[in-house]
Amino acid sequence: MARLIQCVPNFSEGKDKEIIEKIVEEIRIVEDVKLLDYSMDKDHNRSVVTFVGEPEKVIEAAFNSVKVASELIDMSTHVGEHPRMGATDVIPLIPISDVSMEECIEYSKELAKRIGEELNIPVFLYEKSATNPSRENLANIRRGQYEGMAEKLKKEEWQPDFGPGTLNIKSGVTAVGARMPLVAFNVNLDTADINIAKNIAKVVRASGGGFTYCKALGIEIKERNIVQVSMNMVDYTKTSLFRVFETIEREANRYGVNVIGSEIIGLVPMNALIDVADYYLKLENFDSSQVLEKRIFE
Repeated sequence: MARLIQCVPNFSEGKDKEIIEKIVEEIRIVEDVKLLDYSMDKDHNRSVVTFVGEPEKVIEAAFNSVKVASELIDMSTHVGEHPRMGATDVIPLIPISDVSMEECIEYSKELAKRIGEELNIPVFLYEKSATNPSRENLANIRRGQYEGMAEKLKKEEWQPDFGPGTLNIKSGVTAVGARMPLVAFNVNLDTADINIAKNIAKVVRASGGGFTYCKALGIEIKERNIVQVSMNMVDYTKTSLFRVFETIEREANRYGVNVIGSEIIGLVPMNALIDVADYYLKLENFDSSQVLEKRIFE
C-alpha cells in the first residue's frame, strides 16, 4: 500500500482567482502529488485546497504554495467573514494510508520549521502536533485574529514554535499540525439576523455546552442577504452531521426561521455521508461494504 498523507491548507484569498491559481499551480507541478479539490468563498474571502501524496512530496508542495501565498497575499489589507490570522492561515496534515499519526506529527514539525526559518513567518503547532495543551485548539491560537496578533506575540506564552517572535506584517502567522479528517459543514438560514446564527452556533458548539466535536460560528452571507452557521466537525465518527443539523433546524424554528440549505466545503469522508443516509432512510442491517464505489476501490 502506498504511503499517503493529505494536506488541506486554507489561504486568506477567496476573490481573486488568478492568485489562487498561482498558488495551486505550485501543488500541481509536484510529482507524485494529486490535487483533489480547491474551492473559493468570496464572503469568507478564503480558499480551501486539498491534495494528497507521498509525505515528502506533500511537504514540498505545501511549502511551495505557502511561499507563493506569502508573495501574493497581503494580510494588512485583508477583509473577510471567516476568522483568519495569516495569508496561509492553517495547514493540517492527515494520515491516509501506511503513515501513522506520530509520523504526521513529525512531518508537520518539518514543514513548520521550514516556513518559520525560510519565509520568516511565525508558526504555531496545533492539534496533535501542539507543544502545549493551550495550542491544541486552533481557535485559541487564532483568537484576536490578524489584527490582534502583534500584541499577542509579545506575551511569553504566545511565542511561536518556529520563526520570528514578531508579526510578519504582510503574511501574518500560520498554524501547522497533524489531525484526523474533519468536515467543514455550513447550514444556511432564511434570515439576515446575525444574532440568530450566533445564538444557534453557541448552542451546538462544544465551547458553548453543545456537541463535543463541533466548532461553530454565526456569520453573514451578505451577497445572499442570509446568515449561516459555519462549522468544523472535527470528529464525525463521534458527532454525526445529522445530529448537529437537526439541532440547528430545531433551534432555528424557535426563532421562526427555516434552514434553506447546507454545504460541504472541500472534501468529505464517504462514511460521514453514509451515516446521514443510514439515519434518514432508516436503513435496516445496512453496512458500508454495500456501497458500490467502496467495494470497487477496495
